[in-house]
Amino acid sequence: MNISLKERYMKENKKGRTIALVANTTWNIYNFRLNLIEKFLGEGFKVIVVAPVDEYLIYKDKYPSVLHYNLQRLVRDGLNPLTDIRLFLELRRIYKEINPDIILHFTNKPNIYGSLAAKSLHLKSIAIITGLGYPFIHGGLLKSIVTSLYKISGRYNEKFIFENIEDRELFEALKIITKQKSVSIKGCGVNTQWYKPMENTKERKKTVFTFIGRLLYDKGIREFVEAAKIVGEERNDVEFLIVGEIDENNPATIDKKELIQWVEDEIIQYLGFVKDIREVIASSHCIVLPSYREAIARTITEGMAMGKPIITSQTAGCREAVEDGENGYLVEIKNSKALADTFLKFLSLLPEEKKLMGEIGRIKACNEFDDAIIASQINDIVHEILN
Repeated sequence: MNISLKERYMKENKKGRTIALVANTTWNIYNFRLNLIEKFLGEGFKVIVVAPVDEYLIYKDKYPSVLHYNLQRLVRDGLNPLTDIRLFLELRRIYKEINPDIILHFTNKPNIYGSLAAKSLHLKSIAIITGLGYPFIHGGLLKSIVTSLYKISGRYNEKFIFENIEDRELFEALKIITKQKSVSIKGCGVNTQWYKPMENTKERKKTVFTFIGRLLYDKGIREFVEAAKIVGEERNDVEFLIVGEIDENNPATIDKKELIQWVEDEIIQYLGFVKDIREVIASSHCIVLPSYREAIARTITEGMAMGKPIITSQTAGCREAVEDGENGYLVEIKNSKALADTFLKFLSLLPEEKKLMGEIGRIKACNEFDDAIIASQINDIVHEILN
């Protein structure tokens, strides 16, 4: 009788401890969780990933022993309760089949419905809060619904891990969780051996400010463009770059017509999506993210790791990475004029002052945000729960 690959995997690995990583996209796994896969495999875990399949399934080329389950019922920003019930049932079916020793959930829907599915099978789970996203930025009914769902599902997790301090404090204030059940780390980590200072092969005569990230209004992209316009009308020695892709499934995604207008008006240069961002960072003088709220943005830590000054918002997940006046500047959110003034402030710095800012950022990235440090912290929490 033929035996499926999954059945053979489960049979061969039944003696070892199994850990499942569950996320809303394989893109999330590829970009943010490979450090955990590396760590858990090194610790002798059998690793299973549960996420909707996309082009980033290529991670399995490096980790062929990882078993991947395609999550088909997850609609990231949908509000249809029947769809979410189907997601719960699908997760429950998968968890029953793989019977992991512990499950790590990432992002809102896996955190909520995955936790409920795990509890129904008496499985241990951890919710990892990777940023609060659209519901908590915009508030209203959606925030109330998500908060209520977290209050219900939150009691069934062994632990909540937050990627910044302020998200943890907010969940405690909302009485979603207790202090004893929560812990904060510093983001998902950045590979400081990959992202490191490198020679600028595209030396520009003008000072380059670069926005890197998904093209969402919540990332402060409109404020970036408005500030660029203000500064560009005063000076001709600056360039403003935008790098990233439009996230069609996010309600905060930008209007394509507006992006076209920004390019046609020559306010910014749009480079589109760049898979290996290091060369862009190397050719930039300052990395800018005027976001409304973050976990701890990888854009920021990648720039820091490569020795670049950062301009970002005075908000959760940003001020934890940037010390104002040390490795960059913090600016009031949704304030284009203040952002423009900060661009001008940066332009007034001496070259050695800019260089020192970048060097301080690099040291901070290596000491606090290195992905090996973050993976070890999460690994310690997992072992504590299992033991």
